[in-house]
Amino acid sequence: MSNNASSLPTRDQIPPIQTWNAPTVFPNRDAWEVAAGEVLALLPEAKKFAGRLAESPQTLADFIDIAEKIQRQAMNVYFYAAMEAACNALDSQATAMTGKANGIFAQSMASMSFLDPELIAIGQSQLNQWVASEPRLAHYAQYIDNLFRRQKHVRSAEVEQIIGMSFDPMGASENVFDILTSADMKFANAKNSAGESLPVAQSTYDTWMDSPDRAVRQSAYESYTDGYLAFKNTIATAYISSVKRDVFYQRVRGFNSTLEASLFENNIPVEVFHNLIDTYKKNIPTWHKYWSVRRRVLGVDSLQPYDIWAPLTSKPPVVPFEQAVEWISHGLKPLGDDYVRVLRQGCLEDRWVDRAVNEGKRTGAFSFGTYDTMPFIMMSYDDSMGALSTLAHELGHSMHSYLSKKNQALVNSRYTLFAAEVASNFNQAMTRAYLREANPDTLFQIALIEEAMSNFHRYFFIMPTLARFELEVHQRVEKGQGVTADELINLCADLFAEGYGTEMNFDRERIGITWATFGHLYNAYYVYAYATGISAAHELAKGILSGKPNASKNYVEFLGMGGALYPIDALKHAGVDMMKPDAVETTFGVLADMVDRLEKLAGV
Repeated sequence: MSNNASSLPTRDQIPPIQTWNAPTVFPNRDAWEVAAGEVLALLPEAKKFAGRLAESPQTLADFIDIAEKIQRQAMNVYFYAAMEAACNALDSQATAMTGKANGIFAQSMASMSFLDPELIAIGQSQLNQWVASEPRLAHYAQYIDNLFRRQKHVRSAEVEQIIGMSFDPMGASENVFDILTSADMKFANAKNSAGESLPVAQSTYDTWMDSPDRAVRQSAYESYTDGYLAFKNTIATAYISSVKRDVFYQRVRGFNSTLEASLFENNIPVEVFHNLIDTYKKNIPTWHKYWSVRRRVLGVDSLQPYDIWAPLTSKPPVVPFEQAVEWISHGLKPLGDDYVRVLRQGCLEDRWVDRAVNEGKRTGAFSFGTYDTMPFIMMSYDDSMGALSTLAHELGHSMHSYLSKKNQALVNSRYTLFAAEVASNFNQAMTRAYLREANPDTLFQIALIEEAMSNFHRYFFIMPTLARFELEVHQRVEKGQGVTADELINLCADLFAEGYGTEMNFDRERIGITWATFGHLYNAYYVYAYATGISAAHELAKGILSGKPNASKNYVEFLGMGGALYPIDALKHAGVDMMKPDAVETTFGVLADMVDRLEKLAGV
């Protein structure tokens, strides 16, 4: 994208090769409507089994067959609508389809809500016998084990039905946030040093923040943050509503805290969360050194918040999409030819990646798909090193999904959020390791470290800080305290002030609104998993790059496990124990080494 661009293309102006392959899911929106109707038509069939699951293993298996059919189709319906809306929030039809799909999904869950209470009534011993005797139930061994682990938190069939019905209205706060920030929120144009206007949008903001022109960065930063500050009360209301939702489910399910409730779902001890936070706080001086080095490399007297992403070289590398795919493929060669072949075909032939920069496109990037679809990626690719890194990250998710679906039945195909961020960060670590050796040019190496530090800044600085933030906010709401927009801003500012130290010219209100720019917070205690994920990823990458026996084999097996094992156990198989702080400490060591290398390469 040119820095002189005055407008963004509309969605219908984008070449199909830059968009996701929507027709492979549904040929058109009429077909989507038919599929949505088919889901609703199946729900009465599922409800007929209520109160009957204890009759026999065959009866249970018959219900599972119908339930899985409903689940697969409902997910396809939801995915198609949500993906279309994410790629173009200005598409009112897609927005309406997403709302309809949410309702269908909620009805689907409610229609099958009697499953867990009835399974508990049958008993674990009996169910284990049924799993052994009925082939159609064989894949449900892990599900049953996990169910009885969660038993004391499962309510009656009637209450579970109500909980299932609540998912749609309880998710309204996130929908409000998405529509507000992607469709309704408008930002003032930025200006470059020549006084030219540049459009600020969710899909362009990162591009402007990477600009070598300080005037562009400053005006874009102020425009973007001020856009959120203008709606601080609305966004605060939406966010606190989602926190109250978390507290509601915590109490309904009988947990002691929202943190316990959230981590319990994936069988993650709360100690893993607290170990991360404690390690982060201990290593804050490493970040203080980085801000000092960055300020000196940039040659400024005082570092500003909009200097965090400023290029450290006068001519950052230009990385076209096809080149990025080549480099990522080289980096992942240790995982084998099959892994690389699937990745390349997905990017270059099968249109996994919706990479266009267009008006109305949602901010950020994600990998998303269903059991029946390709593992699609939504992002705005802008030919930068950062875009290369984002693509590698999301391809980690997509390949994780691909291998999980290839090796597991539906019930075990979904991996946990905790495991998800391992694969994504692993791909980034491996790509960087390849590029460190492939191109020794000093300026390229500085750009490579800069990209890595930008990634670490997000996952090992922002995310731990936001994890501390959401823990404090949830604890306040759990105690029945009211929380205002200004209180959220002040709390966020206090936490970031610790990490920025004295090198940063601290713009308290604009830095304090950072929480409002992250939709991740509507998924409680998700952000910490980025930091634990990057830790496990670097530990695993170190093993493979050092030639540790079976390291590549064990890692690929981990990707194929999906949800067949608890994430802590799956990662142990891959070669890392997240119950210990070792991986987190190792990764902070990697970060410290990058800071030292940058200081040396730049000669500051």
